[in-house]
Amino acid sequence: MSDGPTDGLIPVKPPTSEVLIITGMSGAGRTTAAHALEDHGWYVVENIPPQLFGTLADLVGRSPEAIPRLALVVDVRSKELFKDIQDALGQLRAQGVNYRVLFLDASDELLLRRFESARRPHPLQGSGRIPDGIAAERLLLKDLKDEAEVVVDTSSKNVHSLATTITGLFTDSGPIVLRLNVMSFGFKYGLPQDANFMADARFLPNPHWVPELRPFTGQDTEVSEFVLKQEGADVFVDRYVEALLPVLDGYRRENKHYATFAIGCTGGKHRSVAMAEELGRRLRQQPRVSVNVQHRDLGRE
Repeated sequence: MSDGPTDGLIPVKPPTSEVLIITGMSGAGRTTAAHALEDHGWYVVENIPPQLFGTLADLVGRSPEAIPRLALVVDVRSKELFKDIQDALGQLRAQGVNYRVLFLDASDELLLRRFESARRPHPLQGSGRIPDGIAAERLLLKDLKDEAEVVVDTSSKNVHSLATTITGLFTDSGPIVLRLNVMSFGFKYGLPQDANFMADARFLPNPHWVPELRPFTGQDTEVSEFVLKQEGADVFVDRYVEALLPVLDGYRRENKHYATFAIGCTGGKHRSVAMAEELGRRLRQQPRVSVNVQHRDLGRE
């Protein structure tokens, strides 16, 4: 991937062409993502062997007016050819191609349910079971996920919400604004897989044990004021935002455009919700950022 600017200026989308590599776990929504991009003018090629990345990128580079945005969907269905994906990405870097990698993920449990409901075998299960195929694929894709610029966890998304997410991430024009997703969650429901940074709000008193506050959530004024007035709450948010500022600057220099900041409490109803709303409010005061606040587990209790 080509290096981002080093002068502190906001990255600007390339004036010629852009290449997006879409990959991830089978059943995590690659087809939905591809269709969403196609609906917004991207030229999408699905199930492509990685060895053809360079050829197609070169074609786009020669005809940027005809194909300004190219999305290449690659996955383990290409069998042995998929193992060369790192070499293929290295070739794109050597060609000076401006590309990004989108990795779609989901929990093993959800992937299993999706395969079972579709009554289709996993492409890597062979003579084994679906969980065997999922485990093999996760191991094969580990390094690629670690290197991906954008990781989207689709466990809690239907096809419509995933399409909306993809549209918001990759269909803008002009200067690139950092898109920040601030997510509250409950530790008892598991850690969010796609969080770049994670914080713990359980150091604050729990409104669950205050009878008059228990029915409300962190989006309600009664709970929000209670949480934010606790000792250490305001200091935590101040210092957390201060610590994130050099991270945001680094993302811009490295031409990264999306990040998820997660903050959790026990059930994801009171403390983490209030803190996420406040963190989102503070981050919106920063220049050149777009902030979305999401409450993953609100309503589960």
